[in-house]
Amino acid sequence: MQQEFGRSLNKLKNIVDFTDNFFAAHDIDPSVRYIVDLCVEELFVNMVTYDTETKTDILIEMQPHERGVEVSLTGFGVERFDPREVDPVDVDAPLEQRTPGGLGLYLVLKMVSSIHYEYRDRNSKITFIADRK
Repeated sequence: MQQEFGRSLNKLKNIVDFTDNFFAAHDIDPSVRYIVDLCVEELFVNMVTYDTETKTDILIEMQPHERGVEVSLTGFGVERFDPREVDPVDVDAPLEQRTPGGLGLYLVLKMVSSIHYEYRDRNSKITFIADRK
């Protein structure tokens, strides 16, 4: 299942509807839904916020995967950004010593079973697998 979404935070409601339809159509453990929702929202918001050099829609694809879901988000005509290469957040540091930002990606990387990044011809594709652990 796939759908394109405009680069606007107002599209988050449409993404929730898309995910609702996907989960309704497939027999997937409902506990995986929280992971999918959080990760898709975080990655989509980052793509909208930081990939400002393009107006093209973001493609979201979902398909069943063994014990969960495989999800891909693709941005077209953007700069390279591999979320696996972001400096890790020191969650043990006192708040006053932390730099704002990065906590959402930290959570994504901790919650998914695997994450893959592909960049070709200015197209950026992030694929993750969310499953019951």
